[in-house]
Parts: sequence; C-alpha cells; structure tokens
Amino acid sequence: MSKRLNLREFQQNILDRIQQNEVAGDRASTLGIQMGQGLWLIEMQDIGEVLPIPPVTPVPLTQPWYRGVANVRGNLYGIADLAAFMGQSETPGVGQGRVLLAAQKFAFNAGFLVTRVLGLRDVTSWQREEKDGEAYYKDEQGQMWRKLDVAQLLQQPDFLQIGI
Repeated sequence: MSKRLNLREFQQNILDRIQQNEVAGDRASTLGIQMGQGLWLIEMQDIGEVLPIPPVTPVPLTQPWYRGVANVRGNLYGIADLAAFMGQSETPGVGQGRVLLAAQKFAFNAGFLVTRVLGLRDVTSWQREEKDGEAYYKDEQGQMWRKLDVAQLLQQPDFLQIGI
C-alpha cells in the first residue's frame, strides 16, 4: 500500500524546504496576499496552512470582523477577516478568498481570512522602507506591499478582544 501524505504534512514539507533554502541564502520567500485592496507580505514560517474558506459558524456578540469558528480536521479555529479588522470593507466569503492558519509555534488557533493569495514573493531585490515602525516594500512594478507581523497581530489587545 502506498504511503498517504495528508495536506498538512505536504504543506509542512514545502515550508521546511523553503526555510532550508532561506537558511542556505538562496532566497528569502514570503507569501503575497491581498487584503481588501492592499497588498501584503507574510513570512512563510508564520503560516501553518492555506486553505479554501471552510464553513464558518458565527458567534453572537462578537466584533464585525470576527467571522466565527471553523472546524479544521477536528480543531476549532477562530476566523478573523483581516481587511475588516484593519478598517476596510468585509472580505467576501466566496471567490478567491482563502484562510491562512497561524503557525503552530504561536500556540493560537487563529485563521485569517484574506481576499486572495498571490503566491510566493522573493523580496530580496525589492526596495524596503519603514514608516511608523512598519515595513513596506516596493516591487519591480512599483507596487507597494506592507509586511504583516503575525506575532505582533496576535498580541494586539484589539485583536484579542473579539467580544462587543
């Protein structure tokens, strides 16, 4: 019988290989995502998994950006709409939207709803700027990308307080 490889193991294998390449100095990879109209970068080691939007059960008396909870292979994850959290319009629950699960290193069952995933980006040749303590990158086409710091997001009191 052939060995079955589940999606989580497959994605972890890919993340491990990317991180090995980064350590070897081959290239620095981040994942490009779109939240609302903005372009963002997120470190691959901060993401546990990328998946299509699962069925989400709303939770009463929570912030509008908190979509609810989702069962992902027997584990409950709180799903937050990052665009709505950052003051933009809500992300549609259909189309190219995806949920990014926070990496296990954070010990936080959080899923981040994003408008779409744009793929891996090598930012080593991009221009980096800092404004108000946030990192911005300008790509070869002149588009501005912001860096999403998942660790910092998961420590923000506004993000942690989902109740109204």
